Amino acid sequence: MNAKKVIFILLSSFIFQSLPAQVSRLSESYHEEASDPYLPNSHQNKKVSPAYNYRITPNIYNTSSSIVFTQQVNVNANGQNILDDAANEPSIAINPLNKSEIVIGWRQFDNISSNFRQAGWSYSSDSGQTWTFPGVIEPGVFRSDPVLDFDNDGNIYYNSLTNSPTFMTSVFKSTNGGTSWNSGVSAQGGDKQWMTVDRSSGTGTDNIYSFWSSSYSVCNPDHFTRSTNSAASFENCTSVDGDPFWGTMTVNNNGDLLISGLSNLLGEIICVQSSNAQTAGSTIVWNSPSIVDLDGYLVAGANVNPGGLLGQINIDVDRSGGAGNGNIYILSPVQRTSNGDPADIMFARSTDGGINFDAPVQINDDSSFASQWMGTMSVAPNGRIDIVWLDTKEDVTFTDSSALYYSYSIDQGVSWSTDEKISQLFNPHVGYPNQNKMGDYFHMISDNTSAHLAWANTLNGEQDVYYSRITPQITSVNKNPVLTLNIFPNPADKLLYISGDNFEKVWLTNSLGVKMSIIYINQNTIDISNLTAGMYFVTISNTQSEKVTKKFIKK
Repeated sequence: MNAKKVIFILLSSFIFQSLPAQVSRLSESYHEEASDPYLPNSHQNKKVSPAYNYRITPNIYNTSSSIVFTQQVNVNANGQNILDDAANEPSIAINPLNKSEIVIGWRQFDNISSNFRQAGWSYSSDSGQTWTFPGVIEPGVFRSDPVLDFDNDGNIYYNSLTNSPTFMTSVFKSTNGGTSWNSGVSAQGGDKQWMTVDRSSGTGTDNIYSFWSSSYSVCNPDHFTRSTNSAASFENCTSVDGDPFWGTMTVNNNGDLLISGLSNLLGEIICVQSSNAQTAGSTIVWNSPSIVDLDGYLVAGANVNPGGLLGQINIDVDRSGGAGNGNIYILSPVQRTSNGDPADIMFARSTDGGINFDAPVQINDDSSFASQWMGTMSVAPNGRIDIVWLDTKEDVTFTDSSALYYSYSIDQGVSWSTDEKISQLFNPHVGYPNQNKMGDYFHMISDNTSAHLAWANTLNGEQDVYYSRITPQITSVNKNPVLTLNIFPNPADKLLYISGDNFEKVWLTNSLGVKMSIIYINQNTIDISNLTAGMYFVTISNTQSEKVTKKFIKK
């Protein structure tokens, strides 16, 4: 191995292995708080505009290979958009007994002049064709960080953070498809909480689990609770090994609980799981956290979302019973370690129950310094992996204009479909509710036919929440799983080292796409001393004309 590469790897390892203190400060820097008083809508909900909805159907004029149905959900009784309010950070639940029943919850800002938010929700009984937005669960009560889920009996649970008492959550229950809710029950809690319901049909079926950031916890430093009685009550707080935060959780076919997040203790993204959390009354035992390399780290306060995160860490599992059964998948937008890209959507999988994770894979296929953010993942019962994200690669206005993109895998994450743009561009910085962000996450659920997404955008000229149903027309995946490219160092001065698999041609271009002359020292080394300082791109291709491109900086 090249000596410089060894130094680079060791230096990177040292930097990120010594991050716990920095990570802890990061977790303490971004949290929910009520700093503005409640303000009613400036028009008392009487000033409206048409709701923004759209459809995408593959045809000769449209390169998308998926059918996309998108409908605004925070609308009035006449299906119109309410002006000067805002809605973001949505979560979705679909009734497993009646899949036409869908509920979406979000942070509702009645007046964009105040960051005071409430627990907004909307429900549909016709598979998302029409939506009813009754208002908020508790009018005038500060609520944030909504997370929704259904149990096996079709009951819906809405987990919501409040500040009275500070960093306490409540879980509300609906037995009628989201039409109404009970008065809620205290569920311990804290900032950036996540919730999941066990639908494995095992000993813990219908258990409800929740974890959150220990930095802002009603029971600091503990940060986990469960309910084994369908949210009639929640247990006293305990802790999760590794102290993860800003992540999500899921349950596999065996009833094992899995959590991924950024570890306050290790300074790394981790996966931790428990096989006995499903047992009522048990003292929960966690396995040793596994470190998940996504070639990067989480970022808060990036230009695309100044007051929030690039997105949270997603975890899901394959429950298909097929070749990938039990696989664990983790996805997150990260700032890259290897090449300095400000935000890519990175994916890693474990095929041995979370003991080890494969090398990370970049899902988005652009080769520019664009930002890919709000990455969201879900796994269908048949094992198809769906991923969406916001992407600025078409932004020419320098406003971080973003569009929604989609990719899927039907071979357990080995290869991925070509990225599909499935929305128009929008400026994410308009419509801020006295808070410079579009929330911290989107949420998606997949069935064997479609991915069902709750997301926020500003296609209406303000922040609103949308439901999208994405139905891929699957034939095969197009991205070559074996065409790989690695370059080192980056930035580079005199020599650039290239390694990879199954490529036939190599070429170099500048930032304008102009090919540069290449001087080979040997098969894997290029002399770049003749190049002027700046950004360049190395591209490889195979005999099928498939390409992989990576950027580097010439010092």
